[in-house]
Amino acid sequence: MVTLTPSAAERLKELVSQDADGAAGLRLEVIPGGCSGFEYSLSLGAAGDGDEIIEAHGARVIVDRFSLPYLLGAEVDYEQSFQGAGFVINNPNATGSCGCGKSFNA
Repeated sequence: MVTLTPSAAERLKELVSQDADGAAGLRLEVIPGGCSGFEYSLSLGAAGDGDEIIEAHGARVIVDRFSLPYLLGAEVDYEQSFQGAGFVINNPNATGSCGCGKSFNA
C-alpha cells in the first residue's frame, strides 16, 4: 500500500482546496518513459473505475491498476528546501535510477 506523510497530506489538502475543477486527490501514476524505464506522473484529479484510493491524514492519493504493483510500500512525502519544494516518492521497488533522478527502473 502507498502511504502519505503528514507533511504531504497537509500540502495536498491545500492544493485540493484551491483546485477550481474540484479534484478529489493526488493522482499518482507510473508511466513508461525516461532513460531508466519509468517515471512518476503527479496530478490533481478524480478517481476512475478500478483505481485504488488511499486516504491518510485527511488527504487522498489515487493510484491506477497499472501503477499499483510498482508503488507497493511507497511513501509520498512533501519536502521544502532552499532548492525548492515538491512531492517526493520514496519507493522501495525502485532498483535504480538515471543520473538526473527523474526516472527509475524496477
